[in-house]
Parts: sequence; C-alpha cells; structure tokens
Amino acid sequence: MWTSMQYRRLVRGSAWYDLIVTAAFATPWSFAALHAVMVSVSQAFDLPGSLPPFEPVHLLMANLLGSIVCVWAVLRIRDPQLMFGRYDAAGRFLFAAWQAYALAHGASSLLVVFLIFELAWGVAQVLPVRMPSSERRPEQARSITA
Repeated sequence: MWTSMQYRRLVRGSAWYDLIVTAAFATPWSFAALHAVMVSVSQAFDLPGSLPPFEPVHLLMANLLGSIVCVWAVLRIRDPQLMFGRYDAAGRFLFAAWQAYALAHGASSLLVVFLIFELAWGVAQVLPVRMPSSERRPEQARSITA
C-alpha cells in the first residue's frame, strides 16, 4: 500500500520515464535516429523479430504516439494526482496488450524491455493508496471505516 505522498512520487516517476523514453518518438528526425539505433542493437544481438523501415504513415503514428505521451507525461510531472495515476495504469495495460500482440506477430523482441516496464509501472499504479483523513471526501471516509 502506498501513502498519498509515495503515490504522487510514483506517478511523477512514471511520467519522467515516459518523457525520457518517448521524447525521441515525437519528431520525424529524432525517431529516424532512434529507429537506426534500435535496428543496430537488434542486429548486434541477433534478436528475433523484425524492425522494418517505416513508411510515412507509420512514422506519423509513431510521432503522434510520442507527442501525446510527452504531453501526458508533462501533465503528470506538473500535477501527479491519484486519478492521473489510475488512468495511466489503465493506459499502460492497454499498451502492454498491444505490445504483446505485436510480439506474437513477429515484432522485434526489443519490445520485451518496454513491455516489462509498462507492466511494472501499471501494477505499481493500481496498488492501493492510503489517504490521510484530511484528503478524504466524506463519502470515502464512510466507505473506508465501514
């Protein structure tokens, strides 16, 4: 169980992770560099799965993902609310599902690293939070003591 302050730090930490990991997805130029690095790593370690060249529409989707995730991350860095952490956990489980789907259909096994982090952040953010009595709404206080 998290305390309210610990949970706020967790939400902020997951947001910093997202910002660092996805910033390179936000522009065509930074994504091209990231893609080249990922291809090199995949080839150097002879990893299974493919990491094909991106067509313009694929690049657009990667850039949209990077842009939205960066904006969402900045919001959570500036205001790490409990509700934002819960929504973020839901989003992470969705991302993890699609990553697992991609892996099952031949995507590069580099994706496993991201999948592990998505699941870890998601699980951490769905754990219970002990709210100080000063932060509870009246209906929450009744349901907690009942």
